[in-house]
Amino acid sequence: MSNLPNCPECGSAYTYEDGSLLVCPECAHEWSAEAEAQNEEVKVFKDANGNVLNDGDTVTVIKDLKVKGAQSALKQGTKVKNIRLVDGDHDIDCKIDGFGPMKLKSEFVKKI
Repeated sequence: MSNLPNCPECGSAYTYEDGSLLVCPECAHEWSAEAEAQNEEVKVFKDANGNVLNDGDTVTVIKDLKVKGAQSALKQGTKVKNIRLVDGDHDIDCKIDGFGPMKLKSEFVKKI
């Protein structure tokens, strides 16, 4: 069994090579293998205002966030330095002074 990618149009697993092109027999879609490799998307993380976030940025929390297992909430305006962007349901991995390690969603922060 070959390890060709599924069809990007219909998702069919029955693709085959025809010269330098990949072909789907179910929907007749044709595409090049080089274009398949170039189409890998890099996820862009944005804050609540639509600004692009990068590793090492400093952000502030835009609303009070309840933290499971903590005595108090994370207050609006809390500054978070040196963030790390990760894949998953929480986009930001950070350490907050006086609070400890935390995972935040990018929709609840704004870039400074």
